Amino acid sequence: MKPISIPAVNLKRPRLFGRLSTEETIWGWLLILPTVLGLILFKFGPVLASLYFSFTKYDIITNPKWIGLTNYRTMVNDKFWTKSIEVTLNYTSLFIPLSIIVAYVIALLMSQDLKGISVYRTMWYLPSLVPTVASAIVWRWALNPEFGPVNYPMRLLGLEVPGWLTDPHWIIPSVVLIQLWGLGNAALIFLAAIKGVPDTYYEAAEVDGANTWTKFWKITLPMTSSVVFFQLIMAVISSFQVFGVAYILFGGQTTSDPAGPGNSALFYVLYTYRNAFGYFKNGYASALAWVIFVVIMLLTFLLFRTQKAWVYYEVEGGE
Repeated sequence: MKPISIPAVNLKRPRLFGRLSTEETIWGWLLILPTVLGLILFKFGPVLASLYFSFTKYDIITNPKWIGLTNYRTMVNDKFWTKSIEVTLNYTSLFIPLSIIVAYVIALLMSQDLKGISVYRTMWYLPSLVPTVASAIVWRWALNPEFGPVNYPMRLLGLEVPGWLTDPHWIIPSVVLIQLWGLGNAALIFLAAIKGVPDTYYEAAEVDGANTWTKFWKITLPMTSSVVFFQLIMAVISSFQVFGVAYILFGGQTTSDPAGPGNSALFYVLYTYRNAFGYFKNGYASALAWVIFVVIMLLTFLLFRTQKAWVYYEVEGGE
């Protein structure tokens, strides 16, 4: 019997996208052109311009004059620059660990399967939606040493009321307290990470006799360490860029006014703003901005270098 011939079948994997025509390519570029131009003109353009201005004497009115590294040398002898660094570092050393711990604890509490838990989750998240200006004004009233509601319970207990916004030693804790009030976004991200840990891990741990602390330390924390790392990066970046709260509470009517008692609230970005839009030293302000940019980049780089030692990433499948 003559064998039946079967036509060859093309077993090549079909392409997801065919070759784009010239007309489609042109339309694609035209559609993304506004976004590309926006990035170049309003993002990268000003960044490169500020780098050039940092080497010049520039006051907006007159043309920039090239002075080399003079602006950077001036910082060394600038007592207000030194003070702004001191204030910012004091703030970061207190805010970064507290923001991570407080947001994580809130997320742990909100991850419990209790009746009405969605209402509490909403209550914790709402403060993060309040604009910075409104939040600062509300807290200025709440922390008032004479009639502020925060001090009322202390007076009832006979405790000494701290000078939240008037005592130099309490300025940084006051700003940290105000910033911690708006940790709803961070807590929400932690909550999603905690709820994403598979229940099978906890069930296996319970079979082995693990208690609550062991399950948290051996399962919850390692499985959410990547999110902790992300929040740590964001906390470092934001802590070096405090401006809105400091400007509303301690900006003063003029740039010659001290930022809080003894300039105890002279944050780095606030001092940069004063140089740019108060003293019109835009060249010097650009140099200040690039210094803090380099510092943030170096800290971010160092954190990325350390993540292999403590950040756990779950790898699915294999080749």
